[in-house]
Amino acid sequence: MLLVLCVDLDDDLGRKTGFSTPVIGREDVEEAAVALATADPEDSDVNVVFQGLHIYDDLDSRDESVEVAVVTGLEGSDVKANRKVGDEVDTVLASLTTGEDVTALLVTDGAQDESVVPIIRSRVPIDGVRRVVVRQAQNLESMYYTMKQVLADPETRGTVLIPIGILLLVYPLALLGSLFNLPGLMLGVTSALLGLYLISRGLGLGEHLDESVERLRLSLYAGRMTLIAYVVAATLMVLGGVSGLDTIETVQDETGGGVPVVLAAFVYGSIQWIAAAGITTSLGQITDEYIAGSLELRYLNAPFYVIAMAIVLHAVSAFFLDRAGIPYLATALTGGTLLGIVSTLTFAVAESRLAEGSRRAEGA
Repeated sequence: MLLVLCVDLDDDLGRKTGFSTPVIGREDVEEAAVALATADPEDSDVNVVFQGLHIYDDLDSRDESVEVAVVTGLEGSDVKANRKVGDEVDTVLASLTTGEDVTALLVTDGAQDESVVPIIRSRVPIDGVRRVVVRQAQNLESMYYTMKQVLADPETRGTVLIPIGILLLVYPLALLGSLFNLPGLMLGVTSALLGLYLISRGLGLGEHLDESVERLRLSLYAGRMTLIAYVVAATLMVLGGVSGLDTIETVQDETGGGVPVVLAAFVYGSIQWIAAAGITTSLGQITDEYIAGSLELRYLNAPFYVIAMAIVLHAVSAFFLDRAGIPYLATALTGGTLLGIVSTLTFAVAESRLAEGSRRAEGA
């Protein structure tokens, strides 16, 4: 007996029609083919199943012993899909009531489905593999339709058309640059745009950018304080950088100095702004955690840690610039350390007491 096996590795039949697989027998296979064609006429597996029926009818008309069946895998997992195909082939073979030796003829729509050949060969000898190719795909009408479908897909459209568009801009931008005696700049800008686009596509940065924009949108609609805190903190960081650069310029005019003095001047001029930015972001995060009902007392340590580090860095940088003596440095180091320790112990003890009180309340 020849078993005509139609292979649907990604289970389009089951997902789109609800048919349980494997499908065995001429009438059941025809019903499944019609259902799949009705659900998705463009699915290539429709042609596979009808091709299997055609082969069955041709062999049956010659009075040959033949049976037809459809086996499917799973979507998105090659290993699990192959295993499922193997299990369904076992089911088909077990259902055949014949004393004859059984061989198989596989009908597929491409190389991906043919990856199951070793799985099926381990269960039944294979006489051949028939790959279904739609003739219409070779003519101009199909080419037009395919291009129309590709350009209708936003992801494919962006991948194909944007690089082509950038390349087509090279010549007009070069002409524009020649009018202003800047042809090299225009070519460089165009090349940079194309390069950045290809790098972003290669590294998947577009997806990360889309995710960031979506998180930003959700934060706006959810009223998250963290978003406002980050904006304020970014502004404070910029102000801190400007203040630090001004301090560097002042110190260099006064004393000159090497790299350690320059670093100390930058820290001395910017640390208060950076500390304010850190406190702002931590308070925004604490507010959001409290609103969400997931605030833990240890989170309240963050502003105190920021203040402690700012005190220490300010004292060290002032000492390097000869704007503070050893007593101030020692006091600042001790005070910053004690502030961090006291904050940690206070909130740890408070959290422990609250947890103990909750356990007692539950026990009562």
